[in-house]
Parts: sequence; C-alpha cells; structure tokens
Amino acid sequence: MIGKVLGGRYEIVEQIGGGGMALVYKAKCRLLDRFVAIKILREEFVNDEEFVRKFRGESQAAARLSHPNIVNIYDVGFEEDGNNKIYYIVMEYIKGKTLKDIIKEKGKLSIDLAIDFSYQIAEALQHAHSNRIFHRDIKPHNIMITDDNRVKVTDFGIARAATSSTVTTTSNVLGSVHYFSPEQARGGYTDDKSDIYSLGIVMYEMVTGVLPYQGGSPITVALKHVQEDIVPPRDIDGSIPVGFEKIILKSVQKKQADRYSNIGDLIKDLKKIKSNKEEPIFDNTDNFNSHTKLMPAVNVEDDNDMKNKRGTKKKKKDGTIKVVFLGILLAFLLAFSIFFGYYKLKDYFVTEEVVVPNIIGLEESEARKTIEDLGLKFVVKGTGKNDKYNPGEVIYQSIDANTTVKKEFPIEVIVNEGEGLVKVPSGVNKDVKDARDLMVNASLDVDIEYEYSDTIPVDVVMKQFPESGTEVKPGTTVRLIVSQGEEVKYVTMENLVGKNIDEARRILEELELVEGEIVYQPNEEFEENTVVWQSYEPGTELEIKTAVDLYVSSGSEEENGEEHGEEGTEPIEETPITFTLTPLQDREETSIKIIRIQDGVTQVVYNKKHKVSDGVAVITLEGKVGALFEIYYDDIYQTTIPKED
Repeated sequence: MIGKVLGGRYEIVEQIGGGGMALVYKAKCRLLDRFVAIKILREEFVNDEEFVRKFRGESQAAARLSHPNIVNIYDVGFEEDGNNKIYYIVMEYIKGKTLKDIIKEKGKLSIDLAIDFSYQIAEALQHAHSNRIFHRDIKPHNIMITDDNRVKVTDFGIARAATSSTVTTTSNVLGSVHYFSPEQARGGYTDDKSDIYSLGIVMYEMVTGVLPYQGGSPITVALKHVQEDIVPPRDIDGSIPVGFEKIILKSVQKKQADRYSNIGDLIKDLKKIKSNKEEPIFDNTDNFNSHTKLMPAVNVEDDNDMKNKRGTKKKKKDGTIKVVFLGILLAFLLAFSIFFGYYKLKDYFVTEEVVVPNIIGLEESEARKTIEDLGLKFVVKGTGKNDKYNPGEVIYQSIDANTTVKKEFPIEVIVNEGEGLVKVPSGVNKDVKDARDLMVNASLDVDIEYEYSDTIPVDVVMKQFPESGTEVKPGTTVRLIVSQGEEVKYVTMENLVGKNIDEARRILEELELVEGEIVYQPNEEFEENTVVWQSYEPGTELEIKTAVDLYVSSGSEEENGEEHGEEGTEPIEETPITFTLTPLQDREETSIKIIRIQDGVTQVVYNKKHKVSDGVAVITLEGKVGALFEIYYDDIYQTTIPKED
C-alpha cells in the first residue's frame, strides 16, 4: 500500500498500526496538504459481507460524533485496484502516544494526571452515549494522548447505534479480555454501563500500574471478571485518594445495576475530586438502600424438570459407555508408553504445573527465591505504599495464591515503599518536560539548570543529581542539567569601507563572520576592488557566523565603458520605475531586497526591512529600458520586473 493514492488525493506514507479487522496507515492529503490516518479493511475480509457491513457501520456511526476528545472522521471511500477491493476510512492523524505506552513508560501515573485523563475519556463517552453509540472496546490501546496531554478516544470499530431494544454481543469476542465487563465475558447484554466498567479498569491500571485480573489464558481472565472480587487500589498504593478509589470500585461492580447509572454521574464525581481530592464520594456499592433485592432461587420441579432428569439419566448411561471406552484406550496407551520408554514419552502427555504460593508480606528477596524455586518468573512491576507492611515487602501479587499455573509463568509483584523511599528515575537524554514529569510522578521535586553544549540538542537533559536508581525520600529535589544548545558568541563589526576586498575578507574571517553577497559596481570615488558599502554599520554587535554583504568598486564608469553606447551615439539615460511593496502578513517584519541587472552589472539597489504595521510601501528606483529588477522577500526570490518605456 505504501505510495498508493486513494480517492485521487490520499497518498499512503507508512503503516502505523492495525487491529483484527483493519490496518491503519499514515497518509498525505494532497488537496489540503496535511497528514491523515487511513483505516483500510484487511484483504481477507473484503469479500465477507458481514465484515464489510461492520466496517461500513463503523464509519457511519463514528462520523456522527464530533467532540474534542474523539478522533474525527474526515472521509470514507471504496475503490477497486485490479482484482482487489479497498474499503477505507480517512481519520484525524494524532501525533502522540497511546495511553498503554505511557503506562508502560511511567509504571503508573500521578493522581492528577490519572484524574485528568479519566475525565477526558468520560467526556468522550458521554458524547457517544448521547448519540446512542457504545464503544465496547475501551482500553488504553484505543486512547491516544497528544503531546499536550489531550485525550483522543479512537476506534469505535465495534460501536453500533443502539436502539431501545436489548443489544447482545455476537459469537465474536469483542474488545480485550483484560478490560472486559462481566456481561461481555458472558456474551450477554451490553450497554453504556459496559463502557463504564472498562473505563473503571483503565482508571485502576493508571493509578496502580497493574491490571486487576491476570491469568494464564484469556478464558481464565474472563472468568475472574465474572467471579472474583477486585483488589482495592489502596491495598496496592495507600496514597491513592479514598474518593478516587470509590469511583473506581463503583465503576467496576459486577452487576450493571450497581455501577453508575450513566456516564454523567461518573463525570460529576470526577469533577468533585478533580477540584478537591479530599472531597467525600458517596459509596453505595453495597446497595443497602436499594428497594429491590435479589431473592435466592427456589428449587421447584415440574413435569419438564422430570423429563429433563430422565433425559439426563440416559445421557449419563451413554457417558458411562464412553468413559469405559476411554479407560481401555488410556490403558493401551499407558502400556505402549511403558514398553517404548515412559520417560521418553511422558513430556508429550504431561504438562508440568505448579501452585502459586502466597508471597504477600514476604521481603522481596525471600519472595523472589520462593517463586523462582518453583520454576516461575518473578517480575517487580513497581512500588506502592501500604502501612500494613514493612519497607521492601511484597504488597501485591498478580496471580492469587493457590492458583495453578504452568512453569515459567510470570508472577508480577508490587513492593512496599514503606517509609517513602523512592528510586530516582532516569531523566538523562530525555526532553526536559518528559524528565520533569518522570520526577514529579515519582513524588520528587525538580530544579532545572541550563548549560551550553556543542553536542547535546536544546532542552535535552545532560546530567542529573542524584543519579538514577538512587533511593531517596519523597520531596527530594532532583537537579536536572539541561542543554541550552551551542553557546552564542557576539563580535563587534569593524569598518570595511575603503579597504581592499582581500583585506576585508581576512577581517571577516578573524571576526568569525561569514562572507555574504559580494556585488561589484562602478564607483567614481573608490579604486577598483575597494569596499564601498557593508550591510552592517561599524560598531554593530553581531552573532558569529552572520553573513555580511559587501559592495565593491569595479572602477569608474568611464573605465568600465558604462554609460557609453556605440561610437558616435548618445548614451541611454536611466528613468524612474515605481514599485509597490507589501510586507508578508504572517510575520512582524519582512526584509525586502531589489537587485538590478543592467548592462551586464548586477547591483543591489534596495535593501530594507518593512514592518507589517507600516502597510504598503511605494518606492521609486532608476533604470534603463530593458533593465531587470529581481525582488526578494527574506532572501527568497519572488518575481522579476523588466524596465519598459
């Protein structure tokens, strides 16, 4: 697809992403001269009417949405390339990172940043829900964060316009299992509250740095969403505000009715803690005041139940025959394996598994040994704060104790910071803004100092004190030494008028200035090769490497044979020519230069800076008929005007 032009205007530049149904490319819009993102349906689906219908439905649904926190849809199209069909959607190109990438980089986000991102995501969902569109795949991978921390929710690829009837998922598994709502895991009713649940999981991950449910397979994770209670965020990090924890826990209730009634109510609570983190949030997750209670099911048998039981007995009888047959088969296989060498074949029949121990409360080194002795992997996901445990002790493990997993399975843990000691992150070779955010998110203060550097780009951190990896108390000041680029040196311009051009060049070199445009022109006052004019007055402070233009005498006009026509004819006189000059409107000041080409001599006849506030300027110059006047704005050629009668 690279280099292909779609719709006669979108030139594919590079592939930037992809999902189960489509690939995403960066493209250049030739008409509007801007970059866009284009989602193209995968080739294996173009002949599948069901997939094409969903793909078109995506564009129609998403195009109805217009919100600053939702990626805009610009265009949709279809075209054929030989035997290939290409279905595509043209979207806003977002320069930034996914929220998942940011969480991976930072480990976990600061509370302020997490609340801000949560609020923006909720705002996007509120706009979609008001248009009866549910996302159904909210996860950090589908949330872009721009360079100025603006949230852009992407990929309403499985969104469908909701009607008043119940919406049920198809046999296709939608979204990512780690962010599934329980009803999605069961393949049941999904609505706006399914998006609220997924947003709750995203909020959980932002403030803890871990996912609440882990497992050896997608099915295991899905079952945990349905069956297991979530570990409260403050058990992982005690610094999380109580109000924010309550918002998260209410969002991830198993029953849809126990969650926020709508995304607007969630936004109201986020507003409260955004302005005041100590703002109390009403916690009604226990539903004590609910007027409707679920009663336990009563075991009542009717005729149908009896019929079902008789059918079950018949099935059990058939099952018994199958069990006997399988037993004989297994006995044969066992004898076969013993005969040919059980120890050579057992790996084909046996997968070694171990039971995960409880390591919460163990010191990190002891916990590591316990896990690794069982053939499992020990992975420190990050640090948290919990007053129940001592510094360095494990306060969270990703796989619950007594769970059976295969050997080599990774067990992620969070270690208690205890008395508040934190490891200083590395800001070296990072942009100063990113480095500062790293320190702030680690609860450290920042002091920034700038130094000149000939090798490190501007605004990139060169050194830091204390160094990365050092354990310090929260609030410790980290000093960042930041490059301010190459040191700028200034020199004082000398008088070059009256000096030979060779001497003038030597002086410019000594001053570390650059030779600019050298124009030779007749002059009655100065000898040939003598400087008669310089673009900067003597005594002017100039930055080194500044270009200096010089006018140099080419001798008198009589010596040059200028102003003389053929023998016995009158010389051609110069006459006025008028120019109307309009400075550029997109800048405060424009340098306008006019060069006259006449009788084989090139000469700068006008060179002046014009402010946009001065408006249009009208100037008059002299020239012979047939002379050419080249006009330059900020040294960029604009046009040539000939001198006419």
